[in-house]
Amino acid sequence: MVRVKFRYLVVNFLYPEPASKGKAHLPDLVQTYSPTPDSLHQGLLVRLIRDGVSELYGDYGMGMISGGLKVNYWSPSTSTAIIRCPRDHYEMVWAALTFVTRLPRPIDLPVVARVVRVSGTIKKAEEEVIKRSQQIIKKATKVMDGGANLPMLQAVQKSVGRERQNESEILTQIDDSDESGDMSEDMSE
Repeated sequence: MVRVKFRYLVVNFLYPEPASKGKAHLPDLVQTYSPTPDSLHQGLLVRLIRDGVSELYGDYGMGMISGGLKVNYWSPSTSTAIIRCPRDHYEMVWAALTFVTRLPRPIDLPVVARVVRVSGTIKKAEEEVIKRSQQIIKKATKVMDGGANLPMLQAVQKSVGRERQNESEILTQIDDSDESGDMSEDMSE
């Protein structure tokens, strides 16, 4: 029996225009990588992708991606997602994301969806998310010139720290369960 193979797309959602005209002027880097509104959740993201694939490829595209499309990871604080899709048709999902210019109706913000990595395993995709979030925080703190007191930047740093801790705990649990499963297989042979 052949197992179904997937690709994992690491996607950043960038916001080219300011969400609101606030008193404090934010640098372009901080504004572009700003957090996504909480009203955008995994279900809306899947609907956004399916609508895009349907518009570009019609029923054929929907049939090819519908069985394997899933948002494995979504972080509104870092505006990052890991999307699982069928290996043979990941280009369709990528194209649909490329043509996204606005978030769905309740939010209706201009957005640029940028696929930053395509991976064959979820582990490498998660490592890429962690690496990129660390790079963005470092760049933002340099741009702010000691502006680590900015509330939005502090919130993102806390969120990334919590997510990094949660991901390392989950990966440790997975590794522990894999090792115990391997041991039981060796004993049975």
